[in-house]
Amino acid sequence: MIYFSVLGSLELRTDFGVRLPNGVKVRKVLALLLLRANQVVDVDTLAEELWDDRPPQNGTGTIRTHVYHLRRALAQDPATRELAEMLTTERTGYLLRLQPEQLDATLFTEYVEQGRALLRQDRVEDAARRLREALGLWRGRALANTSVGPVLARHVTYLDEVHHHALELRIEADMLLGRHRELVPELRSLIATNPLNEWYHDQLITALHRSGRRGEALAAFHDLRRVLNEELGLEPSQEAQRLQHEILMADSRRGARAVAVPARFRAVS
Repeated sequence: MIYFSVLGSLELRTDFGVRLPNGVKVRKVLALLLLRANQVVDVDTLAEELWDDRPPQNGTGTIRTHVYHLRRALAQDPATRELAEMLTTERTGYLLRLQPEQLDATLFTEYVEQGRALLRQDRVEDAARRLREALGLWRGRALANTSVGPVLARHVTYLDEVHHHALELRIEADMLLGRHRELVPELRSLIATNPLNEWYHDQLITALHRSGRRGEALAAFHDLRRVLNEELGLEPSQEAQRLQHEILMADSRRGARAVAVPARFRAVS
């Protein structure tokens, strides 16, 4: 089966190896047809992607030429010949017919939705496994080897948002499964690259606290407060402050137990 990858570099994988059409604009056309698989991509949308709404005088003819080159490249390669027949010309544009399992982006969004549904059903272990499968489909920035125009940029932004949501769901599932210690290094790494993402900070504080590392949890809260104040002039959210209060109260209760009179010194009645 021919398999397409867009969650990373644009690639066309076959039993004979990886294929990729030549030409910057031909790759753009292929990427757009993939991300709108089984939908007609009209000529105006292709023109917006290729020239940002400033098409040349014979833009429609030029688009037709790019599609012709794409179809010919697919037809001339025995590994992709069958795909050329799946690319059809319609009344208003072009259509690429694919099965869901032929495109990693389609599989990714389906897996994320399945993981979300499993979480709602309290099947947390299954949800975590499915979400890991979804995230494992990513090999880098979407369309990393393709010069994207305005239409593809919107698709990339959407995929990035779903990726971020899938990561949050998977962390949530792991927290519910009690994998707090395992999450600490990952959360520290995420915060290093996303220092203003308060949700990651909250999860780190919680994971440290539940791992018995209360001092580090409080230090993580103060790091959050410092970053928000320096960068945005803001205080941590009520949720983060609630976590701090919870840790302080736990320390207070722990201290009260520590100063209690040992049993051996209590009066015996």
